[in-house]
Amino acid sequence: MTVTDRLAELGIELPTVVPPLAAYVPAKAHADLVYTAGQLPMVAGSLPATGKVGVGPGLIPAEDATSYARQCALNAVAAAAAAVGGADRLTGVVKVVGFVASVADFTGQPGVVNGASNVLGEIFGEAGRHARSAVGVSVLPLDSPVEVEVVFTYA
Repeated sequence: MTVTDRLAELGIELPTVVPPLAAYVPAKAHADLVYTAGQLPMVAGSLPATGKVGVGPGLIPAEDATSYARQCALNAVAAAAAAVGGADRLTGVVKVVGFVASVADFTGQPGVVNGASNVLGEIFGEAGRHARSAVGVSVLPLDSPVEVEVVFTYA
């Protein structure tokens, strides 16, 4: 089954590639790998939420942040696919790095980044299993709650 077939089976339509915010490209192929720039959870050109992840008034709940991490991963698939001539050229996932803008006492970064890991597993199956880091940070670009970068394999 191709990646395109699997996306259709899952009811997932890849988003438009998010334009860079500064002097970089959304994804770069090298040898048999595609490295994405950090992807924000942009939907139709804007962030669905801004601020810090945590528990309490004015904070973004971990469940919401998990869905934003999923969107980051889909944006990464779109960027990687555009860099190599289509999603069907992507063959797997090597590494995911997730950044979660969170308050000091929030320790659920791994659960938030599961939003990205889970959707990549759904799309790529066993080839979607990857190494991963989930890091808490004080702030991300545009005050995004999450940012995800992915290294894919391609043929």
